[in-house]
Amino acid sequence: MNAHPTPATTLSQTPSGGTPKDLSPAPAGRAPRAFSLPRTLATARRVLRQLGHDPRTIALMLVVPCVLLAVLSWVYDGKQRTFDQVGASLLGIFPLILMFLVTSIATLRERTSGTLERLLSMPLGKADLLGGYALAFGGVAVVQACLATGLAVWGLGLDVVGSPWLLLVIALADAFLGIALGLFVSAFAASEFQAVQFMPAVLLPQLLMCGLLVPRDTMQPVLAAVSDVLPMSYAVDGMTQVVQHTGVTGDFVRDLAVVAACALVALALGAATLRRRTA
Repeated sequence: MNAHPTPATTLSQTPSGGTPKDLSPAPAGRAPRAFSLPRTLATARRVLRQLGHDPRTIALMLVVPCVLLAVLSWVYDGKQRTFDQVGASLLGIFPLILMFLVTSIATLRERTSGTLERLLSMPLGKADLLGGYALAFGGVAVVQACLATGLAVWGLGLDVVGSPWLLLVIALADAFLGIALGLFVSAFAASEFQAVQFMPAVLLPQLLMCGLLVPRDTMQPVLAAVSDVLPMSYAVDGMTQVVQHTGVTGDFVRDLAVVAACALVALALGAATLRRRTA
């Protein structure tokens, strides 16, 4: 096994190895569980502080999507139209996949290391914990989406008919969807290896049926019907709308709404299924 820590290894510990100073234990007999913005923000600050001590995870989330887009542009060198079609779709898919992977492992590490048990013994509810993670990784997703979108449009010459800002919006929504799905599936994994296994189980079928490889309307009727309920299909459609239309279309609004709604549902399910420790 790799001797180096996994991308989320340091997230389960504070720099001093003790209790996060933002989250002091609750008084005896008092353990509020209702959602609290201050507790959520404290959790987000803790996660961001630990990310700051893990440059490899930061590189994975910020640098890898840009490198992959650059490699894709070189693969389609001289075929700009193909790069425009595929590159725009992958601009939404890459953040979704990477944020899913990092978030699912990070959350699982909190649970298996016992950190989650300690945190939930404080005045910290499940919604606070997942909300803090979503905010922390969402902040990273903002930077990631800005870097990848800027590189694709102004560095690699991605031809976008619509506004690049719309590309950024849908890329952010896709990244948040990856975060939410990662938080959700981490509740069903007993080890980090199992968390990684969820990636092909949850994302690969969506990747095959999202319309990236072949148009969805040319698929077998059963597959086309399945693709209509997969969130990645709407992530790809949203990118396509920006590439092909000058303004905000009704289909773009629908695609963005579906991706956002799926992210919120995944977060709610994650809060409902989150367990303190692995059996």
